[in-house]
Amino acid sequence: MKEIAAVIKEQFKHAGIIFRMSRYEDKATYQSHYLGLAWQILNPAIQIGIYYLVFGLGVNGNRKVDGVPFIIWMLIGITAWFYINASVLGASNSIHRQVGMVAKMKFPVSILPSINIISNLSSYIPMVAIVVGSLFIAGVTPSIYWLQFIYYFLAMVIFLFAFGLLNATITVLIRDYHIFLQSVLRLLFYVSGPIWDINNRNMPVWLIKILRLNPFYYLIEGFRDTFLSRAWVWEKTTYTLIFWCLTLMLLILGSHLHMKFRARFVDYI
Repeated sequence: MKEIAAVIKEQFKHAGIIFRMSRYEDKATYQSHYLGLAWQILNPAIQIGIYYLVFGLGVNGNRKVDGVPFIIWMLIGITAWFYINASVLGASNSIHRQVGMVAKMKFPVSILPSINIISNLSSYIPMVAIVVGSLFIAGVTPSIYWLQFIYYFLAMVIFLFAFGLLNATITVLIRDYHIFLQSVLRLLFYVSGPIWDINNRNMPVWLIKILRLNPFYYLIEGFRDTFLSRAWVWEKTTYTLIFWCLTLMLLILGSHLHMKFRARFVDYI
């Protein structure tokens, strides 16, 4: 627990650096593009259009899901997925990509995954605004359930930090791990529910129960529960406990490995 406390303390102590570097990272990524930061919205919008044509109009036949048009249902889930996917992959490669710079500056390596997670908010927040606007257009009115967004957002950020710290450390130790993680995320995209409802698939009940244990599925369905006013978080007590137990395990393991090896990160790279 001392290692967890040390890592978390570093995040709060260097919060100013985290936010400043996240803004710099946004500008540096798109500075040579004519449309600049607009690509943070255009890129996911293009992907959403493709997924809607294939899965919405093609596979689903444009039928409603949970009482709303498929495009609205998909938009809620895929917005969360885009942020999760970008943050997991970016955080996993953050230390390996910038450890040389850190070696010359005085701030802890543990904040690098946080910088990436915060940086991705610049595209996530406008996408959430689009989701809310789409819900209004579809006739979905705000309800008290929408207050749960705060819980699920914090749960998502905490999970991404715990998972990102572990992934970033392993990537430095085993370079092939990042490529492996990319393949795993491609698989998780199809079984976590951003583009189709796994509960309505012709799959065995036991398999559906296993897929529900997926933390990504928990977060994606949580945002749908929130915006579509379907259920409260305490109505899913078992899955909530599993999610937080898994997050704590990732944080314990990630903090331990990070503190054990970070003095030698430059040597490994």
